[in-house]
Amino acid sequence: MLEEQRLDPAGVEDEAVMGAPVTPRAPDGPDSVAQLREQLAAATARADENYNRFLLAAADFENFKKRTERDLRKMLTDRRRTLLERFLPVLDNLERALESEFQGDALRDGIEQTVRGFRSVLGAEGVRPIEVQGKAFDPHVAEAIATTAATDGVPDDTVVAVSEKGYTIDDELLRPAKVIVAKRSE
Repeated sequence: MLEEQRLDPAGVEDEAVMGAPVTPRAPDGPDSVAQLREQLAAATARADENYNRFLLAAADFENFKKRTERDLRKMLTDRRRTLLERFLPVLDNLERALESEFQGDALRDGIEQTVRGFRSVLGAEGVRPIEVQGKAFDPHVAEAIATTAATDGVPDDTVVAVSEKGYTIDDELLRPAKVIVAKRSE
């Protein structure tokens, strides 16, 4: 009975069909060695190219992760700022209520406790009031809403009154103070 021999892609005869062990064929001369070297060089080049692609993909993925984390952090910071900015007018109104004349110590005590609670929560979030009263006007932290004639002893461009407090959050401006500035009449 005749059994056929088959070659696998590497050029090895499949003699297992005939019951003999599989052995690679010896190259047939110097041309075969040159071909094998070319094939090895081509395979090495493909492997290098694939490795470089892998490194680029890994670097792209790391950049994507960093960009996503940065964008998420920015989005959370922006939402936090927006929420805290919305609380500031409530605190302003409570402080104005304390400055007004009204009857009832119990009501005053309740408002004072509420103001302390708001200040405590805002402080825990990194929100700090900006002290501008009596200092030189700084347009980076205050907005001049009016001017008034400077009195003797008050330098020009000095904040003489604060209409609305300004606040910072983690050393960044959250809301500028609204102030009245002294000006010398000329």
